[in-house]
Amino acid sequence: MHSTTLRPRVRFAPSPTGFLHVGSARTFIFNWLYARHNRGTMILRLDDTDVERNTEASVQSIFEGLKWLGLNWDEEYKQSERLELHRKVAWQIFEKGLAYRDFTPAHAGDDEPSRAGGPWLFNPGMRELSREESDRRAASGEPFALRFRVLRTVAEMNAWGRPLSAVDVAVGKPAVLFKDAVYGENMKFTADIEDFALLRSDGMPTYHLASCADDADLRISHIIRGQDHLTNTFKHILIFEAAGVAPPQFAHLPLLVAPDGTKLSKRRHGPVVSVTTYRDAGFLPEAFINFLCLLGWSPKDNREKLSLQELIDAFSLEGINRANAVVNFKETDGVGNTPSGIVIPRGLEPPRNLLFYPEETFDPKAVWLNAEHIRALSIEDLSSRLLPVVRDAGFNVTPERMLRITPLIRERIKLLRDVLTVADFFFVDELPPYDPAELIPQKGDAEMARKVLIKAREVLARTEFKHDPLDHALRAAAQELGVKAGQMFQPIRVAVCGRKNAPPLFETLEVLGKETTLRRIDSAIHQLEETKQ
Repeated sequence: MHSTTLRPRVRFAPSPTGFLHVGSARTFIFNWLYARHNRGTMILRLDDTDVERNTEASVQSIFEGLKWLGLNWDEEYKQSERLELHRKVAWQIFEKGLAYRDFTPAHAGDDEPSRAGGPWLFNPGMRELSREESDRRAASGEPFALRFRVLRTVAEMNAWGRPLSAVDVAVGKPAVLFKDAVYGENMKFTADIEDFALLRSDGMPTYHLASCADDADLRISHIIRGQDHLTNTFKHILIFEAAGVAPPQFAHLPLLVAPDGTKLSKRRHGPVVSVTTYRDAGFLPEAFINFLCLLGWSPKDNREKLSLQELIDAFSLEGINRANAVVNFKETDGVGNTPSGIVIPRGLEPPRNLLFYPEETFDPKAVWLNAEHIRALSIEDLSSRLLPVVRDAGFNVTPERMLRITPLIRERIKLLRDVLTVADFFFVDELPPYDPAELIPQKGDAEMARKVLIKAREVLARTEFKHDPLDHALRAAAQELGVKAGQMFQPIRVAVCGRKNAPPLFETLEVLGKETTLRRIDSAIHQLEETKQ
């Protein structure tokens, strides 16, 4: 086995114990960008050997999140299908004398026991057990864990022929040294590293062994992962070298933290740190990728909005920062509520993507970037992304109609789901109730609003529903009534949209069509007349 290649081979190795976390997604993205920038290979490997915690739902969540991101990988593996390889590497290390059997029942797993006055390092009785005695007890069926023999003194190193080049003598004491692409030089005295397990007493490989054996066999050249794995690296270097493999290059990423400085946690912060939460809230995958990249990395020119190709071109490990990155979300109790202003057709339950957090829940930069990416899309592309959102909400809208609506709202939405509050009046037959006082124009009264709407209905009934004829007819009607254009347009806008804040009037009327427009104006006139009584 060897781990050096001309072009980089990187991997994303999630454990399927929950939904795809935003921190894990960022790790995948950084690996993917590094591979694509350097024309290397991107590998997805499910580290699924923890059978007690793994779930099929978690596996599906990981694939669902990665599928939404739209970033492909080149090779795919499951760690659980590679157990023989892991055991083979463990016993090769054992045959070199760099591992030993530990028959102590309390020491048969990954979790190392503690001792009074400091952490547990090893059990002398097991570490010093002769090979003959060890073989005899194993042959009799006595259970054991297989542990790595950490060389802690210069004398031990000399006795073993100093087999590990990564172990150097620093300040007269053996230490593991490595240079991280982000955090620089790292050192830990071997006297402070416990004899960690390679195989559990049930024969299953530990995380440390399985990860390193797979990385070596898959010829991983660069390990790009979270900073919380930095302390594991000392053990991993020992495993690589004991297995006869040059360690890969390491780059550890700064942690993502909540506004209060705590590490983002599935358990503590819930769905707000899940990738599918952002998908369901109406984020574009390319905007979400852009946002995650700026959490702990920055291009040399400090740009913020970058396309995927621009990210590929600009990405480098040198641009990764050491400081933890804050995700400025707000924890709310908005889950399970349909956002205000969204109209759901009668008889339908609100779809999953609407039972969600309000916009202010999310980091403002993420929302801003999403709006910027939305505005950069072509009308056709944006329309095709909005259509499923509208249909999932229960509205039977044709692609042709959605294509006409999209240019009217592109500048008015930040998230895809905003289409349901910004453009809802295009999708419903009857407007929800609104305050008739909204029909009254500035410096006018209810009677002015009524006269304007009566005149508008008369004019619109004989006008072609195209922008220029509508513009000309309604401005002429305003002059005839002796009112300002704004006083003419506001009652019409509220009558057909149900509110003052709406897209441009003539384009809106053109999309709504004559029949719907006249019917809604009739309803508004009726409301004003009822209020008058």
